[in-house]
Amino acid sequence: MKMINLKYIVVTLLLGSLVNSSCTDYLTVNPKTEMTQEVLFSTEDGFKDALSGVYVQMKATNLYGSAMTFTTIEQAVSSWDVTANTTESRLGLFNYTDVGVESSWGTIYQAEYKVIANINSILDHIDANKAVFKTPGLYETIKSECFALRAYCHLDILRLFGPVPTDVNNGNMLAYVTNFSKTPNTLLPYEAFKEALLRDLAEAEALTKDMDPFVKFSIEQLRRPDQTAELIDKDTYLAYRYLRMNYYAVKALQARAYLWFKNKEKAYECAKVVIDAKNSDGSVKFRLGTAIDMANKDYVLTCEHIFGLYDVSLYNKYSGYFANGTLKKSTSATTINSQLFGNVTTDIRAANLWELITLTSGAKAYVMKKYQVAQTASSLATDFKQIPLLRISEMYMIAIETAPSAEAQALWASFRTSRNISATTLPTDPNLFVNELLKEYRKEFFAEGQAFFAYKRLNAVKPNVLFVPAAATINYLIPLPQSETIDLD
Repeated sequence: MKMINLKYIVVTLLLGSLVNSSCTDYLTVNPKTEMTQEVLFSTEDGFKDALSGVYVQMKATNLYGSAMTFTTIEQAVSSWDVTANTTESRLGLFNYTDVGVESSWGTIYQAEYKVIANINSILDHIDANKAVFKTPGLYETIKSECFALRAYCHLDILRLFGPVPTDVNNGNMLAYVTNFSKTPNTLLPYEAFKEALLRDLAEAEALTKDMDPFVKFSIEQLRRPDQTAELIDKDTYLAYRYLRMNYYAVKALQARAYLWFKNKEKAYECAKVVIDAKNSDGSVKFRLGTAIDMANKDYVLTCEHIFGLYDVSLYNKYSGYFANGTLKKSTSATTINSQLFGNVTTDIRAANLWELITLTSGAKAYVMKKYQVAQTASSLATDFKQIPLLRISEMYMIAIETAPSAEAQALWASFRTSRNISATTLPTDPNLFVNELLKEYRKEFFAEGQAFFAYKRLNAVKPNVLFVPAAATINYLIPLPQSETIDLD
């Protein structure tokens, strides 16, 4: 049986600590010098720094800061215009034998397992060093986040490199890595991998359900712990939960996982927990964004984020990828308006997220504004430098797919109304229903990396994959990298 060798290393994480001195740096991480595991994990702050380092890793360009959100994984479903005979064009052709394509996927594979290795380093020390935790709830919070983040990364590895859910016996086996050591990790059958992932999520939920301040306080209260009586003088690390792997993010990730594993009943149950979550004043914890949010230039709809990454460099990323036309889609309005949005120009996504720019060559092209943010926000409330990894709109989509028909229709109406489009009647024909879902996944999660996963989960045929090149032969079974050894040095 194949093995993955995760070599033992001394921790060299990107260490950091959360600071909250202003609206622009409240989730910024300040690097520190390298240190051994024994020193790092001898204090509460060491555990905080190590976990903050994990979040820093996740927003790197080879993961959720680019490749797993708006570059590599979107190029795989031809979301952007490409130059012929490039790695980007071959990604859209599903040409897995190409050296550049293999390298692109292999880089993601390596990066995901490196994050997992650093998570496991924390978990390997947290129980033995439990006595260093003096802040009530901090031990449970950090341990819960580690279990859930480990599950998050493993689920994406499975969704990329594993089988299509409709045929789990045809595809790669993968390692579910739970220890930080030099012991090789056996590649697991699909069911064993699934059980390990769901077990991590169950552990995470049990630890955080009664501890997470997010259950009690609203996003606005957690953003301003100094103005909320019950949060004053408490560790602010526990306050900024709305962008970390909080209790609701665990439930949302469970919903995503159960849907992938074809357990619609559990997927619906978990999605509804998040949809129905309320603040103490009766308002919803996570609301669907509207035209008003777009008018306020919150193009990424931060009100919908259940879990995401605060990226202080997002302004520069927008400038480097989108504003200059590096990532663009067509010179014709019909490509966006007609093909993507079906000529429904009232849709807030069509009306606000795409604009025609002039390239340095003088040519025109359409670019996306989802990640357009101010370089310096005027206030905490207008700091939108967030990359969404779990959104309430996805929970609506999951619930629509898994709820009884009457409730599915009501959820569908709520979702479409928020996007300023008509509340059509959901088709009863299964194939037509899937088509409607895929249309919304394409529109809703453009440049977030979720369209590929929707296509693969539903094993979408070529006519249902928008923008796929005529020459492409669709193949959702991405091979494992030629070298399965994860080099952590």
